Amino acid sequence: MRSFDLTPLYRSTVGFDRLFSLLDQVNGDGAPGYPPYNIERTGENDFRITVAVSGFSQDDISIVAKENTLTIKGEKVANENSKPSEVLYRGIASRAFERTFQLADFVQVKNASLENGLLHVDLVREIPEAKKPRQIPITGGAPAQVTGETGKAAA
Repeated sequence: MRSFDLTPLYRSTVGFDRLFSLLDQVNGDGAPGYPPYNIERTGENDFRITVAVSGFSQDDISIVAKENTLTIKGEKVANENSKPSEVLYRGIASRAFERTFQLADFVQVKNASLENGLLHVDLVREIPEAKKPRQIPITGGAPAQVTGETGKAAA
């Protein structure tokens, strides 16, 4: 499995240390490589997780976002109406899976779509107004007066 060194990014960014640490943990948790996935940045505050889920339908996949964790589960449901067939070679994996992603603060799941065997989960980082930086105006005024021990203004 490929490993990405995000250390150079630490030097050029401020405030994203937790986000990069969480991305580092994705490869370091020893999770199996099935199903394969991509994490991409689609905008300044937009991200997309793409998971290869060929052979799975929308009914076979569940996506749960709870606190700062996104869990994607897939399990094939046996279709009782179809007649069983003999598989001579199975190259397309259809085993059950569970992928868990740690999300940074204020990252929300925007939507999810399944097309051509790829599950796309779009994420957006929405910082609340109370947490956004704001400009503090500097007011001009008379300098503060210094008082002596007796409480009279110093001249």
